[in-house]
Amino acid sequence: MNARTEPAEAEPATPARPPIVREFLLVAGLFLVYKFGRRLATGHTAEAFRNATGVWHAERWLHLPGEGAVQSPLLHGDTLVRVANTYYATVHFPATLAFLVWLYLRRPAHYTWARRVLAAVTAAALALHLAFPLAPPRMLAAAGLVDTARVYGPSVYGPPRTDHLSNQFAAMPSLHFGWALMVAIGLIAATRSRRRWLWLLHPLVTLLVIVGTANHYWLDAIVAVALLGVALAMIPAPARTATTAGRGLPRPAPAKTGDQVLAGAVR
Repeated sequence: MNARTEPAEAEPATPARPPIVREFLLVAGLFLVYKFGRRLATGHTAEAFRNATGVWHAERWLHLPGEGAVQSPLLHGDTLVRVANTYYATVHFPATLAFLVWLYLRRPAHYTWARRVLAAVTAAALALHLAFPLAPPRMLAAAGLVDTARVYGPSVYGPPRTDHLSNQFAAMPSLHFGWALMVAIGLIAATRSRRRWLWLLHPLVTLLVIVGTANHYWLDAIVAVALLGVALAMIPAPARTATTAGRGLPRPAPAKTGDQVLAGAVR
């Protein structure tokens, strides 16, 4: 007679990946909008400097630490300040792109969520760039800060009057910090390692770099956090399960022969 065994519990299916061509176009569009969309806010130099003065005084009124407190240690040697400039110039885009690629390949459900959050934050940031042009602290004489990229290099910006590739009056919010924080949050949500909280070092280092190189005010980062918080509230993360977090459910242990119930046993 055949032995009757209990059916094994089915493991949850891994979410299907979105079509790669469509996602490539969406992500490429996100980066292009970020890179070139800010150009729409150029030509507001006087307003950008008025707003910068207002932000500077607002930070003093709020008793925020001066940006110089972060920059001063960087200026003790050429090496450290050049490392900060290089981090600012080279980590932002590659780290975010690597984050999205990894999620797409390994955590499809989290990828879709993260891509939507980044798109929402970027769209809101570009709208604020248009409504509130802002000169960075490296351009504000009252700040007394050094333009570290211009003095020590490397620099991603040219002189504001001749730089036709970027809008240097789009300091608020800091998408450098907003994206870095989302990368950390996304990796913490999508993984199970006890060390996953170390991903928070990425936005922490980014914050120190953007302030220390005088590219952003503290308030630029605070506004980025606020925009990201709204986006995360409106676009909830996928439910955290063993599958979506990268660990399948344990398979049930095979039943022992003595524990099986035989069909047609003596009644």
